Amino acid sequence: MYMKLEVVVLPVSDVDRAKAFYAGLGWREDADFTVDEGYRVVQFTPPESEASIIFGTGLTTAEPGSTQGLQLTVYDIDEAREALIAGGADVSELWHDETGVFHHAGTAGRVPGPHPERADYSTFASFSDPDGNGWILQEIKKRLPGR
Repeated sequence: MYMKLEVVVLPVSDVDRAKAFYAGLGWREDADFTVDEGYRVVQFTPPESEASIIFGTGLTTAEPGSTQGLQLTVYDIDEAREALIAGGADVSELWHDETGVFHHAGTAGRVPGPHPERADYSTFASFSDPDGNGWILQEIKKRLPGR
């Protein structure tokens, strides 16, 4: 069976502010449709991504800023971090999880700095959009077999 994650809906309080934020990051604007006063769909895609985000009005009942743990996989986390900062995001310093496996929810278990061996899947940075929807950068240079 063929399935591919295509879109994640983000809850935002101010559509134009969110649009300016994601455009500032250099993400591609795919759509901005206002169907009526209570229904607007805006879609952006991160560079080189096959999945997109959608936000707007009349799309979700979730509270603005309640989406957490959205992950952007990057080859060079330093370069990605610098680009996001240049685009207006407040990106954390690099960190790794105390377990060396993935990462805990929120800021629990964060150890400052990249993974000591700079192991793939183990160095992170984080940022939020203006509403507080949370993003995680994860550095992967060489994927695990089968990926």
